Amino acid sequence: MRRNWLHKGLLVLLGCALMAGCTSGTAQEQGQKSRFKIMFSDESYFYQEYGDLYTISHPDVEIEVVSMNSLINYSDTKSFDHAKAFSDFFDKEMPDIVLLSSSNGDYQKFVEDGKLMELDSLIQRDKYDLDTFYSGMVDVLKEEGDGKLYGLSPTFSPSAVFYNADLFAKYGIEVPHDGMTWKEILDLARRFPTEGDKDTRVYGFGMLYGDSLESLASEIAGYQGLQMLSPSTMKLTLNSDSWVQAYKLAKDALDSNAIYKPDSEGDSSGTVREYYQNQLFVNGRVAMTVENFSTLRNLKQAQDSLEDYKPFQIGVAAGPVDPADSESSRGIFFNDIFAIRANSPNADAAWDFIKYVNGEECAKVKSKSISQSLLSRMGYSEEYKGIDLEPFYKLKPKLDRESRRVWDMIPKSFYPKYQPILNRELQLVQANKKSIEEALQTVQKESQVVLDMLLKEEAEKSGTSDSAKTETSAAGTTKSFGEAPSDSSI
Repeated sequence: MRRNWLHKGLLVLLGCALMAGCTSGTAQEQGQKSRFKIMFSDESYFYQEYGDLYTISHPDVEIEVVSMNSLINYSDTKSFDHAKAFSDFFDKEMPDIVLLSSSNGDYQKFVEDGKLMELDSLIQRDKYDLDTFYSGMVDVLKEEGDGKLYGLSPTFSPSAVFYNADLFAKYGIEVPHDGMTWKEILDLARRFPTEGDKDTRVYGFGMLYGDSLESLASEIAGYQGLQMLSPSTMKLTLNSDSWVQAYKLAKDALDSNAIYKPDSEGDSSGTVREYYQNQLFVNGRVAMTVENFSTLRNLKQAQDSLEDYKPFQIGVAAGPVDPADSESSRGIFFNDIFAIRANSPNADAAWDFIKYVNGEECAKVKSKSISQSLLSRMGYSEEYKGIDLEPFYKLKPKLDRESRRVWDMIPKSFYPKYQPILNRELQLVQANKKSIEEALQTVQKESQVVLDMLLKEEAEKSGTSDSAKTETSAAGTTKSFGEAPSDSSI
């Protein structure tokens, strides 16, 4: 896409000034121009986040950005396989650097398919410092790479318990602490008063767009690593004790009237004021929420945008955690993993870029602003507007390969048929016409019939001729087992 050449010219001049007196790179000494090709979500966003900073200190490096915008397909989401399209796009473009994610499993899949270059030898050669990284990032990427490192992520996206310290003080309730389970959080929420007009009252807990029985139960189940399917038997497990308890915990909390339940999902259109009025934690009417790091940005934007905004004291606690593991969180993701393509002819230039965006100089600059993610390089973002960021680094990330494996094994066409069954039964639960056990038993029984039928159809399709399979795949109507899901929802 077109760039602002005047802007780039200024960057180059500034880069030359910064580089004055410094030696040229190896490529320059040999009379060669260093270059690399990077596969990124969007070209303008790449320069905004990383490219402009890198160009300042590396004005002679030639960068080609391959935008992944073309992979977005809203017209036929049921049949379009994003994971396969992403992999095919990578094979076609052959970039030197690719941006991967831990949440949808593409990093692990690219490692398993041998598409990435191992970074350990480059790290050892250049004595690149890993000690000041958030250890959870290095550990989890090594775990995904079976003990070897194939990528580095300059940022990570953690969720946490945010709370309004002023409301806790007003009602004389102790504030949340690190390592709380969902049960402890919801029990604490019930200590807040429940009376008052719905347009002015305070709630003990609420999430960005409110909570339904399904969404809250799914959050609870997700943090506990519950799966809806047993991969070994291909049988649904929704009627298990763990799932029943997750739904009971959610229903009891919602029935207590301490949880914010909006009349609708909220409208992102309208004025800025209307937008923030739908975010009850941001405007001070919810005592606690579980959201990602971008909540801090929303709070700042609300304060900057609304003249009559009333700020309040923000607190952050690490969590929620699985009752079986208080040291880890399944709410931590790495969505900006930079990796080098195996056999890249520009591996040195690619590695130089990855070193920079994960390095101290870049961290110093990025620490001056707030975004949806937190810096992996520690020691540069210790507080924000007086808010201690240390809780975000306390827990270790826990990524479930089993969860992605389950999503790989369930046909995409299952979910549109499963959702109406679940909705119908949960409505009966909320109307007190069925118990949770009875509802989940029905959901499991009816949905298993649907799943068995779809698995049988896929098995029959896999037995067709190679040409037929090729035509079907090209039309985007099949799903190959073992491909990464498009997201990591439970």
